[in-house]
Amino acid sequence: MELVRENNAIVHRNENGEKLAEITFRPTADPDVVVADHTYVSPVLRGQGAAGKLLDRLVDEMKAENKKIKPLCSYVVKKFNEEPEKFDHINANA
Repeated sequence: MELVRENNAIVHRNENGEKLAEITFRPTADPDVVVADHTYVSPVLRGQGAAGKLLDRLVDEMKAENKKIKPLCSYVVKKFNEEPEKFDHINANA
């Protein structure tokens, strides 16, 4: 699964350029924090771990930029709550 950063999103597209999965984020008043505000996975990819791969890539990108993530998207909130040992280092709410 090829993930590409497009502005404030991590995106996976099929060979025709159709967006099949994405996680979006936006800056906040704090330059060291972004808000993860939306995750989408096409029905053709659901159940294959695509959302987790998107989140892992977002975490890697923000870690490289020394930024934390404030979870707003329900999927990101759920994952941050379920796996604090994995995400507390990047969770702006922790």
